[in-house]
Amino acid sequence: MPQIDKLEDKLLHYTSKAVSDYRLIQPGDRVMVCLSGGKDSFTLLTILNLLRRKAKGKFELHSFTLDQSQPGWDDTALRAYLENQKIPYTILTRDTYRIVKEKSLGKTYCSLCSRLRRGIIYHHAEEQGFNKIALGHHRDDLIRTLMMSICYNGEIRSMPPKLLSDNKRHILIRPLVYCQEADIAAYAALKNFPIIPCTLCGAQANLARQKMKRWIDEMAVDNPKIPSNILHALQKVKPSQLMDKNLWSFGDLEAERASCDTADYLASTDAMTLV
Repeated sequence: MPQIDKLEDKLLHYTSKAVSDYRLIQPGDRVMVCLSGGKDSFTLLTILNLLRRKAKGKFELHSFTLDQSQPGWDDTALRAYLENQKIPYTILTRDTYRIVKEKSLGKTYCSLCSRLRRGIIYHHAEEQGFNKIALGHHRDDLIRTLMMSICYNGEIRSMPPKLLSDNKRHILIRPLVYCQEADIAAYAALKNFPIIPCTLCGAQANLARQKMKRWIDEMAVDNPKIPSNILHALQKVKPSQLMDKNLWSFGDLEAERASCDTADYLASTDAMTLV
């Protein structure tokens, strides 16, 4: 079997598993895939389109691309790919590039850029009646986000596979949460997707996320299971072993122990009476 077929089968398997485990897509859903022009979103769209065909069209798929008016933006090849695959699409032009450059002097661009894009995406999805918004975050995005949140924000949080937006009007799904970035990169290269580089993110090579990526990769040299173990940790949270007072009532432990002692005493007394 050619390498591309093996990679595609692997990505299909893990994407299908995520869809099943977290009920990401159901019959009748209208799914809007956010196609940024990068390897992750191209892979997501392609794999979901294969799943749609396997499901015999039980859900709809629509590609949405935001043209942020970056210098050198050319979506000619992207349009040709979508038309060749017979995937319905929308390419919306909004000059968020200028806003981000003007408002983020001396700061990283990602936060403001993300907020602007999110607002446009939500508005379009609601306007067009899409009930699911699919994003291309993969396993490595989740584990890097977790470690960054711990190290830089002092919080244990990451990216859930399925999320209800703050305004309760949108459901975001991440079908690639079980997929490794290395597999996605290799697949995208073999498929020769018409990648459109992001000149905002690409211009900031020393972002903390890149540092975290290198750190995890270095740790994985000694123990290759570390990335998957971090992902598994997101699925096996033990509140009683942490320090969050909102998740575990530490002040009630004495009363709980006393009630257990009383219950044990009564049980032993009953047993003696029976004897």
